[in-house]
Amino acid sequence: MWEIYALFQVFMNNPDCFHCGTKCGSDPIVVEDKPFCCNGCKTVFEILNQNELNVYYDLESAPGMIPNEISGKFDYLANQDIAKKLLEFEDEETAVVNFYIPTIHCSSCIWVLENLHKLNKGVQTTLVNFPKKEVRITFKKNEISLQELAELITSIGYEPYISLESADADETRVDRKLIYQVAIAGFAFGNIMMLSFPEYFQVDEFWLNRFKPFFRGIMLVMAIPAVVYSGRDYLISAFKGLKHGILNIDVPISLGILVLFVRSTYEVMTGTGQGYFDSLTGLIFFLLLGKVFQQKTYSFLSFERDYKSYFPIAVTQIDKDKTQHSISVNDVKKGDRLLIRNEEIIPVDGILLNGDALIDYSFVTGESLPLSKISGDKLYAGGKQKGPAIEMEAIESVKQSYLTQLWSKDIFGQQDKDNIKSLTDSISKQFTIIILGIALAAGIFWYFQDRSIAFQVVSAILIVACPCALALSAPFSLGNMIRIFGKESFYLKDAYVIESLSRANTLVFDKTGTITANNASEINYSGTPLSKSEKMGIKAVLKSSNHPLSRALYEHIPMKAEHEAAGFTEHLGEGISGQVQDMKIALGSAQFTGAVNQNPNQTQIHVKIDGELKGIFLVSNNYRKGLNQVMDTLGKEYELSVLTGDSEGEKENLESILPEGSQIFFRQKPEDKLNRIKVFQESEKSVMMLGDGLNDAGALVQSDVGIAISENINVFSPACDGILDARSFSKLPSFLKLSQKTMSIIKISFVISFLYNIIGLLFAITGNLSPIVAAILMPVSSISVVLFATLATNFVAKKVLY
Repeated sequence: MWEIYALFQVFMNNPDCFHCGTKCGSDPIVVEDKPFCCNGCKTVFEILNQNELNVYYDLESAPGMIPNEISGKFDYLANQDIAKKLLEFEDEETAVVNFYIPTIHCSSCIWVLENLHKLNKGVQTTLVNFPKKEVRITFKKNEISLQELAELITSIGYEPYISLESADADETRVDRKLIYQVAIAGFAFGNIMMLSFPEYFQVDEFWLNRFKPFFRGIMLVMAIPAVVYSGRDYLISAFKGLKHGILNIDVPISLGILVLFVRSTYEVMTGTGQGYFDSLTGLIFFLLLGKVFQQKTYSFLSFERDYKSYFPIAVTQIDKDKTQHSISVNDVKKGDRLLIRNEEIIPVDGILLNGDALIDYSFVTGESLPLSKISGDKLYAGGKQKGPAIEMEAIESVKQSYLTQLWSKDIFGQQDKDNIKSLTDSISKQFTIIILGIALAAGIFWYFQDRSIAFQVVSAILIVACPCALALSAPFSLGNMIRIFGKESFYLKDAYVIESLSRANTLVFDKTGTITANNASEINYSGTPLSKSEKMGIKAVLKSSNHPLSRALYEHIPMKAEHEAAGFTEHLGEGISGQVQDMKIALGSAQFTGAVNQNPNQTQIHVKIDGELKGIFLVSNNYRKGLNQVMDTLGKEYELSVLTGDSEGEKENLESILPEGSQIFFRQKPEDKLNRIKVFQESEKSVMMLGDGLNDAGALVQSDVGIAISENINVFSPACDGILDARSFSKLPSFLKLSQKTMSIIKISFVISFLYNIIGLLFAITGNLSPIVAAILMPVSSISVVLFATLATNFVAKKVLY
């Protein structure tokens, strides 16, 4: 009991933060008698009130001196071997580090940390992950070192937690606050219940009656820590919301807690009753217990995916005998020799062995200028090769979640404001206003009808009505469906892509590599016979290209390429060129090579060596298995179009495959494909684009939802919304149908949530629902909606897919 009393005294004596209003800790930061809960609040307040406080704090010209107590603390970071273990990325100029900072406290902390570039120009960008208390910093090595960076953020009150012994720092980040809150609320609830037994049974006994005020006083004392510590998160959240003009869900809960506490305290102090301390502490206990159960449930149903789910792509492995074969990116091991072609993503950190590397790290750092690398240089995961094929050796396995984080960057996303999330947010805001109105009206009514239950009615209304179930419907329905899609080799950037899929009414397909199979094409050569050296030269040039036709022709030529191609260039939508020893080789369209297109009804790859036209590789495309059935099914609900850079050679075949009324556009360059998507959108159409991610990257970005088809290639466009394994192409109609059904499930979940609230309110308004039961029903309603969303999406998926 003494410990609880002491904890209460400390809490009550701690002042409120002068900036954000949050209760300060045991050692608040004080500036001219003004208390602050954290350095972030202090800094923001000083900047906003420089004239009021005699403090000069200008981020643009802040002093660079580090306090003596910090200087030398991070000297070990000057050791390059240690620094390399902490850095996520590093080249000659730029480095990226991810720090865990336990002292990140509130929005002020986020503001200060994300403005580090104003404290030191060497800091380029800063991104705070508030839930994980992490900050990802990109900085210029020649302007600020890792040691200086750590000293800088420590000097403003945000010392990073750096563990070199344990790779799994999450074990040291367990937040036991919720456990303590539940324990204190449970302790108070149990003891108050025991002390209340005589009151329950109306026992009339001399000693009980004599000490009844004393027992009620003990109940009041035990209820105080339950309210001020266990229930503080609800009260603080409500206060902050009201301070910023926001009515969040914690407002009615906090009002319920305060109404019970004030009413009970009044009855005990005046001797008019025992109060409702049992209901009050039971309410807080069950609310917190429900929160724990929710966290466990959500953790069990977690939809966090790793790199294996996001990247169903292959990478080319080179064996000791120089043979090449594709392996899954998650099978890459330390010491593997990998071939990275033009426009391919480097999947893992490694050392460049040979080849001219020109690496574009914009995917990682945001810098668009490619960097030249020579043999022996380190290459970082996430870079994209620009130019001839290179060979590298992996120095570690694929970092789990690293590529995932890159793909999920907001700068690559297309934020749709008119989505289900904005709908649920707006409903939740109106919901709180309506509930407060109902509670006020019911309280006034019962005050004149039966004052003894008026407070109970108001408390029950404020507690039982909850939009949480409403807010959870969409995340769990979409989250479970994205998991199901992943199991079927359809990988989406985020859950809300499903909503975009359900809205699509126009489907646009690229031809080569999308509706045609790369490994199933018939290729014949017509023209001047090619010598062995010429064939080897052609294969050497093809080696660096990742275009589906290049890959097909590369596999068609049987001999190995003994020499590397120099000066390799890939002209999007036209062809490729390079020099092998003394031969200048160009492969591509008739226009690119200067040839005459003699047979426009076939896909052709013209060959030009040392300025002389040699001949043509004629490619007969084999369309994907089940394509006719896929197009027939989709044609019943969607407008279909095909965009291709090829000539009209496949027009007859395409017309026989596509439903009547479908559009086919030939000789489409990358910019033509993008403009065509714009034309569709100007006609108020919601466009879904499917391509291979090469020549159609711009069209994928422009479309309302862009899907890249993956088939044993390591080409990845960060702008695409999803990746579909080519082997699952036949399931495309099912995926689109499931997207629509998922949105229907969300709407049904909304109805269930509304029904729960209506029924609960009816019982509460009529005085037939106690606050304790309401506190139990509140998390139960949320969990029931979560289970319905999960089970329903599982059921429809099983019905549609299997």
